[in-house]
This record gives sequence, C-alpha cells and structure tokens, in this order.
Amino acid sequence: MKYLKYLSYVLRHKWYVLIECFKIGLILEGLVHDLSKFSPKEFIPYARFFYGDKFKTSKEGYFKDNDQSDKDFDLAWLNHQKMNKHHWQWWLVPMDKGLTRPLEMPKKYVDEMICDWEGAGKAQKVKGTIQEWYKKYKNKMQLHPETAILVEKILAEGNK
Repeated sequence: MKYLKYLSYVLRHKWYVLIECFKIGLILEGLVHDLSKFSPKEFIPYARFFYGDKFKTSKEGYFKDNDQSDKDFDLAWLNHQKMNKHHWQWWLVPMDKGLTRPLEMPKKYVDEMICDWEGAGKAQKVKGTIQEWYKKYKNKMQLHPETAILVEKILAEGNK
C-alpha cells in the first residue's frame, strides 16, 4: 500500500511541476522532471521512508530532518540530488575539510527548481506562498550569491 500511496504522490507532484514549467515555456524540463524517482534506487526507499512507520509530516509538508537516520533513504536522496540539476545540492563542489562551494545555477535550472517548490507545495497541500516557504528555509540552502539574487528576483516578481 505504501508504494501505491507514494506513486500517487509522485504523479501528483509531477503534474503540478509540469503545469508550472509549461507556464514559463520549460516544456522538456516539465516532461522529464524527477524521472529518477521512478527508478528502484529511489522509488523503494522513498516509499518506505515517506509512507512507512518512521516518517512524520509537518505543516510545511514533507521534510527530511537531519536527526532522522535512514541509510537507504539518504542514499536515494543523494542519488536524486545528483541526477537532477534543478536541485541546488547538485551545484555544490566538495572542498577539503568537509566544506562545500556553491556554483552558479543556470537560469533554466533555477526556474525548474522554483517550479519544483511550487509543485511540491501544491502536491502536499502546504499552506502559504512559495515566497513565505523560501524566506523560512533559504538559510538552510547553499546558493551561489548570483543564484540567490536570481531566486529572490523571480520570487519577488511572482513569475518564473
């Protein structure tokens, strides 16, 4: 049952992201968005994590709290980030001593990332605007300064 519930969520999420991407002309990106979530490497751990006994939701929707240790999910999440350029984590360069350096994201990936945030919020029925969500979580992101400026400009304008 958890696999069907997760499949339903992924399809709902993809639908909302597709709509947001189509609005701004990202046709291909909307169609192929998050296809890696259908691979067994991601699908099974995600379903077990989000719809198993361990997972908890919040008013902000799904989240991965750092205190929740689940090796299978962590590997699936890492794979997802590194397979999808619309995740800001894809653009982090590992440095010595455990530090990372963010690279500037091209605009089309910034646009898709914002569409992803919008789609996730709608699929999870999160209350509030994407601007409010970003304001709350932006300090947890490592964005290149130019990428952060672009994200904030797009969100302020209310269009992607």
